[in-house]
Amino acid sequence: MKHKQHILVIRFSALGDIAMVVPVVYSLAMQYPDVRITVLSRPFARPLFDDLAPNVSFMAADIKDEYHGVRGLNSLYRRLVAKQFTHVADLHNVLRSGYLRLRFNIGRFRVEHIEKHRRQRRHLVAHKKKSYEQLPTSFQNYLDVFSRLGFPIAHPSFRSIFPPEGGNLNLLPAAVGPKRSWEQWIGIAPFAAHQGKVYPVEMMEQVIEQLISQYPKARIFLFGRGQQEDVVFPRWCQRFAPCVHVGSILEAMHQELILMSHLDVMLSMDSANMHMASLTATPVVSVWGATHPYAGFLGWNQSMQNTIGLDLSCRPCSIYGQKPCKRGDYACLYGITPAMIVEKVSAILTPKTPEQ
Repeated sequence: MKHKQHILVIRFSALGDIAMVVPVVYSLAMQYPDVRITVLSRPFARPLFDDLAPNVSFMAADIKDEYHGVRGLNSLYRRLVAKQFTHVADLHNVLRSGYLRLRFNIGRFRVEHIEKHRRQRRHLVAHKKKSYEQLPTSFQNYLDVFSRLGFPIAHPSFRSIFPPEGGNLNLLPAAVGPKRSWEQWIGIAPFAAHQGKVYPVEMMEQVIEQLISQYPKARIFLFGRGQQEDVVFPRWCQRFAPCVHVGSILEAMHQELILMSHLDVMLSMDSANMHMASLTATPVVSVWGATHPYAGFLGWNQSMQNTIGLDLSCRPCSIYGQKPCKRGDYACLYGITPAMIVEKVSAILTPKTPEQ
């Protein structure tokens, strides 16, 4: 008896990278409704896939603990084989996923993996004679994997994980409240994993001050969780009444996504919050320092017109932003004025009044 086609999609890594899988998996599910799709990822990613489509399921794997090392990966492989997959799409292509891919290849499964275009990336971040060319986006790289597996996706159809009206605000604490017709809801996610991607805190404070001056009816929601956020956000909330520390009132990722779906604009670094907001069809103004959208990591359906980055001979110096600044002054970030950011945000916002 021939088994129904069942695709295993492997993607671990950080939240932003996993979020970029969502539009492609959704489009795959819509175009091939009779094909089962199981996404294997880290446990925290479950809210992104649980209700994505009827033929999509999620499988969590704690690769740092339960499935750590070769013995753990062998145990995970045995668990996966029991699911009777027919195709394997490795959208990560690192040692762990490569080992699983090897096991599946030995078992004569149909297996394909992502091409990361490392040579082109090296040219993009070269110290001299950079090649300023747009690399294939992560989304296109994922689409190519499924095409090679025999599941080409002609027209990706994803718009948002929520209906057009957004997520249900009634599921959020009363502190969020309803969105009034004259309010602008602005999200700001000012931090990222690496210094080369973080706009200076004191300059972001000026951005907030200018936005409040220009939009006195606005509410500003501060997104992000971590030590920096715990220090900076309370201070901003104390100084600026319109600011709300999202992490202090919302507990779950799904709640944050609901809130994002009602924002008029998200201001973000090259970080996970850019990708999460993109999954809710919210326009994002993204700030790029050491990194560059040409590397292929701009959010889903986001416009290059809404990106901010300086034309410097040394930029980009890094694909992921983790390398220290060769100049030592992070001119790629300090050279972006608060006014430049406010101008981009204002281009998206339409001022509203109670009469409207």
